[in-house]
Amino acid sequence: MSDYNAEDVRNIALVGHAGSGKTTLVEALLAATGVISSAGSVTKGSTVCDFDPLEKELQHSLDTAITGFTTGGKHINLIDTPGSPDFLGRSISVLPAVETAALVVNAQSGIEPMTIRMMKAADNRALCRIIIVNQIDGSDIDLPQLTEQIRETFGAECLPINLPTNGGQGVVDCFFQPSGKDTDFSSVAEAHSQIIDQVVEVDEDLMEVYLEQGQELKPEQLHDPFEAALREAHLIPICFVSAQTGAGIPELLEIFDRLMPNPAEGNPPAFLKGEGASMEPVKVEPDPNLHAVAHVFKVINDPFRGKIGIFRVHQGRITPNSQLFIGNARKPFKINHLYRLHGADLTEVDEGVPGDILAVARVDDIHFDAVLHDSHEEDHFHLSTLECPIPLFGLAISTTKRGDEQKLTDALHKLQDEDPCFHIEHNASANETVARGLGELHLKVILRRLSEQFHVEVETKPPSIPYRETIMGKAEGHHRHKKQTGGAGQFGEVYLRVEPNERGAGFAFVDAVVGGTIPGNFIPSIEKGVRQVLEEGVVAGYPFQDVKVTVYDGKHHPVDSKDIAFATAGRKAFVEAVLQAQPVILEPIVKIRITAQDSSMGDLAGDLSSRRGRINGSESKSRGRIVIEGEVPLAELSGYDARLKALTGGEGTYSIELSHYDPVPGNIQKQMMDAYQRADD
Repeated sequence: MSDYNAEDVRNIALVGHAGSGKTTLVEALLAATGVISSAGSVTKGSTVCDFDPLEKELQHSLDTAITGFTTGGKHINLIDTPGSPDFLGRSISVLPAVETAALVVNAQSGIEPMTIRMMKAADNRALCRIIIVNQIDGSDIDLPQLTEQIRETFGAECLPINLPTNGGQGVVDCFFQPSGKDTDFSSVAEAHSQIIDQVVEVDEDLMEVYLEQGQELKPEQLHDPFEAALREAHLIPICFVSAQTGAGIPELLEIFDRLMPNPAEGNPPAFLKGEGASMEPVKVEPDPNLHAVAHVFKVINDPFRGKIGIFRVHQGRITPNSQLFIGNARKPFKINHLYRLHGADLTEVDEGVPGDILAVARVDDIHFDAVLHDSHEEDHFHLSTLECPIPLFGLAISTTKRGDEQKLTDALHKLQDEDPCFHIEHNASANETVARGLGELHLKVILRRLSEQFHVEVETKPPSIPYRETIMGKAEGHHRHKKQTGGAGQFGEVYLRVEPNERGAGFAFVDAVVGGTIPGNFIPSIEKGVRQVLEEGVVAGYPFQDVKVTVYDGKHHPVDSKDIAFATAGRKAFVEAVLQAQPVILEPIVKIRITAQDSSMGDLAGDLSSRRGRINGSESKSRGRIVIEGEVPLAELSGYDARLKALTGGEGTYSIELSHYDPVPGNIQKQMMDAYQRADD
């Protein structure tokens, strides 16, 4: 039996930019609660969460890690997340497992790109949020200014729940007590008044007591309204710590214990039932007496333990010997061992209750985003889709050793199973396997794992750019396919029209045939022929998109008409129409975000302009840094990493995400079409 229940569980993900001190903060919390004898060090490679050899070498978190501790009778599950934009997908993927996202901000660096992106991701998941300002004892910091910057960036609902004192050597609570000793800025009384005012706004009865009677409210009276304020994003507390010195750690533990939501107090998980357009919201409750429902938010392919599925229990109880279905599977698997995680270590447990984060090993069919359940009543349950960034950085990969192709394929698919933002695609026209990730570091780590974990040596080169084709105008096409070779022949005639579809809307096929000139059983064959062209392209060999095709007339033969005849006629009629409908080649345009010293602004702007890019804006940051935001064709970013390092003395960094597709310039389009025509000839 578990020694706690769902009301005693707190699930918190530490998120934020690289260098904010998340992993060091985990160490401080584990040491303060007696889980470890002393805090480890990132630089010495002795932390609980950065246990991977590559993490120790690079001194950065490259993956999420789970641990936990008990404080005040509450069981706290902590998830440490990587702060590099290259691993944004891994950080976002754990959000469905928690009620609270704790955004860790470096007091010296201030609000950085990943802080903003993770705040937005947490908001999209309707998570309760808390901001932890770390390294408050550092030099050259301005905590009052940073607090205002937080409120300007994230809203006036961000309010201090405690304040630093004695130059960041200590922290004073401002919620549980109405007054206290001197603080480095503001005052306990002012901060207390502000946060109480914010909390009571969600409870009219309590507000009346507070305003009309002038009565000081007790923490017990404020607990439920406080949780409501967190759920409604009406309050985002700001607290201050120094993970290095331990300042603010006791106060943070008290906040986790007394104020952070349990599974019943957070916003309910967004489960859906059904498939496709028929999916409807369904309620899953943190009740141990209902059917078991859990969600797999992380998968690890371990060379010794096999495939490990890490999941959050949302409903019911799970024990060793439980029989669980994976998704819509007809046969369940039996749990032989149930584990709790502490960094790299797995410890067997007897039971999981709602809120628990646990793992099973050696279950080959388990996969990321799977819903586990013990009854067919929960078939077709899904958690709402994660909004992960599209991986755009690509490398064409091939083995250096002949005969290792299958070994490489197996390794790449195992890596893809673990990472929602690592994709494998095969470009048939170029005959290349392309690995796509979120950045250079992301793919560098993948290549290292291929070599060190899977023992596959590869060579890489820049991949082909994922161009697309579409049309800008309307046109009609016609083709009669007639073939007679003795015996039964082939006959099919198709008239169709094409027109542009809304950008991003994809392909639409409309059957407007009347009078039975084309029997209904041949319409799917026409669509099949059109779809063949969509995959192969028309003018440059790239996939076709955003086009509406309407079949409106044709002819058939009672004996000779066959599926293949109408597929051929549909394909050729579509090609004829496209060639008359102003075909264009589209190229991916990406949003680019560059961080560098402000002295490099001129060089960076000029270089971006030379790459057909444009700057949309810039923002000055602390310590002489600047963030430049713009748009640039993906095709122009080949070799940009080396160029950026040259322009910024090695200090510049950048991240990209897909913005949209635009037509390529006319001269470039003509070159591409001519090259394709020559190759086709």
